[in-house]
Amino acid sequence: MFDFQATTPIYTQLMDEIKGQIVSGRLAAGAKIGSIRDLAAFYAVNPNTVQRALLELEREGLLSTQRASGKFVTEDENVIRELRSKLAEEQIDKLLAVMKSLGFSVEETRELLTQALAQSSLPVAPAKGGDL
Repeated sequence: MFDFQATTPIYTQLMDEIKGQIVSGRLAAGAKIGSIRDLAAFYAVNPNTVQRALLELEREGLLSTQRASGKFVTEDENVIRELRSKLAEEQIDKLLAVMKSLGFSVEETRELLTQALAQSSLPVAPAKGGDL
């Protein structure tokens, strides 16, 4: 079950969850997504909340509706790649803000990141698709 945070509207949390699935490749380009009713049941939320999240994702160009067929993830790899980069930049900005608030210098932060990357299981080559 998805753990919603009380501080953020549920529809935006649903949007973030679906965006994460798209950029990670769990929802591939061109994939059909579940119906509003199915998603509402899965996430245990009101169908109107799901509808709002999907409508916003469609406005952002991440989803499209095909009459009588349902909603699909965009097949535009550039849109997905841009979203992936944007989400990564947001996470990096958060990390840097935390490091600054803890009193770390740029060099200390770089050193810690270098050590963490050396010990991580991230792939050596740039990720393609959802390979993170």
